[in-house]
Amino acid sequence: MTTLKLYGADWCPDCRRAKTYLKEKNIDFEFIDVDLDEGATALVEKINNGKRIIPTIISNGKTFTNPDNATLADVLGINKAGVVQLYGADWCPDCKRAKSYLKDNDINFQYIDIDSNEWAISKIEKINNGKRIIPTILIDGKPYSNPDNATLKEVLQIDARQEHKVYDTIIIGGGAAGLTTAIYAQRDRFDSIILEKKTIGGNAFLTEKIENYPGFTNISGPALMDKMEAQARTYGAEIATGIDVRSIAKKNNRFLVHSGTETFIGRSIVAATGSTYRRLHIPGEEALIGSGVHFCATCDGAFYRDKTVIVVGGGNSALEEGIFLSGFVKKIKIVNRSKEFSASPVYTEKLPGMEKVETFMNKTALEFVADENGAFKGLKVKDNDTGNEELIEGDGSFIFIGLIPNSAIFKGVIDLNENGFITTKGLAQTSAEGIFAAGDVREGAIAQVAAATGEGVLASYGLRDYLKD
Repeated sequence: MTTLKLYGADWCPDCRRAKTYLKEKNIDFEFIDVDLDEGATALVEKINNGKRIIPTIISNGKTFTNPDNATLADVLGINKAGVVQLYGADWCPDCKRAKSYLKDNDINFQYIDIDSNEWAISKIEKINNGKRIIPTILIDGKPYSNPDNATLKEVLQIDARQEHKVYDTIIIGGGAAGLTTAIYAQRDRFDSIILEKKTIGGNAFLTEKIENYPGFTNISGPALMDKMEAQARTYGAEIATGIDVRSIAKKNNRFLVHSGTETFIGRSIVAATGSTYRRLHIPGEEALIGSGVHFCATCDGAFYRDKTVIVVGGGNSALEEGIFLSGFVKKIKIVNRSKEFSASPVYTEKLPGMEKVETFMNKTALEFVADENGAFKGLKVKDNDTGNEELIEGDGSFIFIGLIPNSAIFKGVIDLNENGFITTKGLAQTSAEGIFAAGDVREGAIAQVAAATGEGVLASYGLRDYLKD
């Protein structure tokens, strides 16, 4: 059978994105939770050379590590006209002809080689009343036995003219700023779509506990983001996840937003792409990412239950995530390059009473060290006063040293400052007429959820003035 297996966890944003996409496309799959199945965890590590990378997907004996939606569409045969599966063999001339025709017309299809999958032979025999006819092509489950190119052209509507919807605004990024912009835009009767590369919610979705969002003394990041997403959808905003925007152009007073698979047209754009975690760029970091070096406590902290972890950083994020991790790990070792923390007192005042927490102040990280088996061993640091070096041992580490704006797609389109943040004026207006910016990607923005919602409101007011004109 062709059952797809998805190894992941409920707390994993990319697992959630992949599951949502598969469900939307009516793809049958089996979800295996690595938190509940030790054998599944071991399998994932074996597939990924010791790294616990999820989602890991297995389909017809092939593995895919954290595939984006475009890759899933390609390997599973997902198209607007339906899901296409081609049962055939490499030696079959008509199979080659059909495959070439589909590829030439940019039709995704899942190729199932009957020579490599014995179950596929019995399936095509059942479809064809006992005959082994190849290619047998299924389009949304409906079989076509050795269809000619004319038949494929008709059923897949290959020559059908594509009519593109023109949105009042295309919001690139589905975090708090993007969601708030959509809510306000829809209430102003402007048609909007949110394009999100990964999971709706942005960095806030990865936060275990939010205690400073007005109206909630304590709420998890995923719960808050789910509420914002539901509200945006209630007002009519379209939301598309797994859309990796590659380029932006303007033609005939319309913006063309190109992804790997689709083109979206809008009268305006809001850049709400947020930011990503900054790295240390020291030896060992790249090799150990996913197998000892991490950037999201909510995503990967559960792997270190009752173990020792190293947290690098001294700001709000480092202490907030370190305090979260202390709830289930055995020990936290916080490494800060300065003599004092830059974090707010609300975090620093909690540390003295936390027995699990040990601090290493005024230390510069030099290298992540692995043992003889390639597994994480610890972090080598240097004392900034004495120059002495030491190895701080642990089972894993988390880096929280700031954020980098996700602004690469806007380079050359709008003005960025020397650090890559988008510069704006007035009501979130960028240097290009009709493009606005909101959230962590904008120069001067405060990296807090409450602030991001305000950014979305500001951008929506700029949109309203521009669109009315």
